[in-house]
Amino acid sequence: MGKKVTEVTEELVQPILTDMQLELVDVEYVKEGQNWFLRVFIDKDGGVDLEECEKVSEQLSEKLDEKEPISDPYYLE
Repeated sequence: MGKKVTEVTEELVQPILTDMQLELVDVEYVKEGQNWFLRVFIDKDGGVDLEECEKVSEQLSEKLDEKEPISDPYYLE
């Protein structure tokens, strides 16, 4: 069996966060109702703003599309 979705996501997001001087707090991949959610929790001293969240999300989304660790539809948060 390959790596878990959370492990792959951590590997993909870490260089993005390092470049932006952000810290990875947690990654979770959970099903709520009919939908799957991939959530990446990030932080830094003073907190993270919406613009930083958007940048991380955009860059991570591109990397996830390349690697395709998730076959089912999901929401990235």
